[in-house]
Amino acid sequence: MSDSDPFDEIIAEETTRDPDLAVIEAGSRTLRTQGGPPQADVPARPEDPEVDKALREVEADLATRWGETKLEPSVSRISALMDVLGEPQRSYPSIHITGTNGKTSTARMIEALLGAFELRTGRYTSPHVQSITERISLDGAPISAERFVETYNDIKPYVEMVDGSQEYRLSFFEVLTGMAYAAFADAPVDVAVVEVGMGGSWDATNVIDADVAVITPIDLDHTDRLGETPAAIATEKSGIIKQDATVILAQQPVDAAQVLLKKAVDVDATVAREGLEFGVVARQVAVGGQLLTLRGLGGEYGEVYLPLHGPYQAHNAAVALAAVEAFFGVGSQRPDPLDIDTIRKAFASVSSPGRLEVVRRSPTVVLDAAHNPAGARATAEAVGEAFDFSRLIGVVGASGDKNVRGLLEAFEPIFAEVVVTQNSTHRAMDADELAAIAVEVFGEERVQVEPRLPDALEAAITLAEEEGEFAGGGVLVTGSVITVGEARLLLGKG
Repeated sequence: MSDSDPFDEIIAEETTRDPDLAVIEAGSRTLRTQGGPPQADVPARPEDPEVDKALREVEADLATRWGETKLEPSVSRISALMDVLGEPQRSYPSIHITGTNGKTSTARMIEALLGAFELRTGRYTSPHVQSITERISLDGAPISAERFVETYNDIKPYVEMVDGSQEYRLSFFEVLTGMAYAAFADAPVDVAVVEVGMGGSWDATNVIDADVAVITPIDLDHTDRLGETPAAIATEKSGIIKQDATVILAQQPVDAAQVLLKKAVDVDATVAREGLEFGVVARQVAVGGQLLTLRGLGGEYGEVYLPLHGPYQAHNAAVALAAVEAFFGVGSQRPDPLDIDTIRKAFASVSSPGRLEVVRRSPTVVLDAAHNPAGARATAEAVGEAFDFSRLIGVVGASGDKNVRGLLEAFEPIFAEVVVTQNSTHRAMDADELAAIAVEVFGEERVQVEPRLPDALEAAITLAEEEGEFAGGGVLVTGSVITVGEARLLLGKG
């Protein structure tokens, strides 16, 4: 490799790396060689009244269980369900994804890449933007409402059997996880792409022994459950790293990287690290997305068009590519890179609803599901790069258990004004409570309160239009996946 190789610059930028990491890395193996169909959009409600009724009955039944924010840290219940179902999660190989931000986008990219290489995929992600059926995908598309209902009815007797034998009933997320694993086995799929719900060790998804473990960037979120430092959170998330697996590590805070690498040593896992074994060599803004040159485990992949905005999506693409290379044995069993035309075709097909998604023009309305400070900072940077707004109005509806002040502070430099609101769920922060924090961050003159989301959208669009038709005003709706999903419906998507 010559001194002028752009990849050297990536390595040189690793200025925050702790020398102590070298000791940990010396005990682990590193991975580096020498030398699909278009994604479906978010589904709408079923058109058939009977199917819609059946789906609503399943949703109502699931709603009687513990929600995703109420947890008892154990995999005992999901393990019991897998046992009575005949261990469906053992019938296919898996790629398991954890981290704080970027998990769903990375999962969708991995799915697209595997599909382009003619593998039948199953993808399990959360939360959903609009329809609960989004969480379970086959061949790059959410399963139909009919299949969702059938899968639930198939496993319901076993769920009730486990409910009766455990101290606590299976939770909403545990039942959905069981449905996903059963649906993948029934399909059957060639490979499952599985995103954790929260954490790793005791997450319901962690009854798989994935060949490839992916860790997207770790930051502070769910601190009440996962820990108050990146290292503590990494300890929990490292639970998805299994014996002899391959670990794909996105760039991490130093203390988190130490924890993850030590776990890899303990289980004799092979490690590939962004910025060293793989990474983004070059990127430039393009119409509707960006053009990338990626360094993978098997070499360089140039002129890769990704129809998503933001530097963070480029990093997600590098992580996804490395994960798929590792799955195919590039860097270990095979020295050659993957077919470049197939890689380009796959990335060009990727979509990620609710992630810097444009849903309206004149004025432009963008939806983004950023819900913590790290995600908000990444979104703010991406908006500045991808859109030339002369005046940007924010619509923010957040959950009460999030670092809302940090979220608002990340957006303060790019919002001319902010309209605070709330979504329809019980987790939503009260609009007046959110407004009080917003006034402290933005100043009273830049904050408007509209408790109803439809009114908030209308107010923000009106403020953006004050710039004039050709002046470049825009609206960014953010703060929660739920807020984005509800706004998406109100604006005519799905």
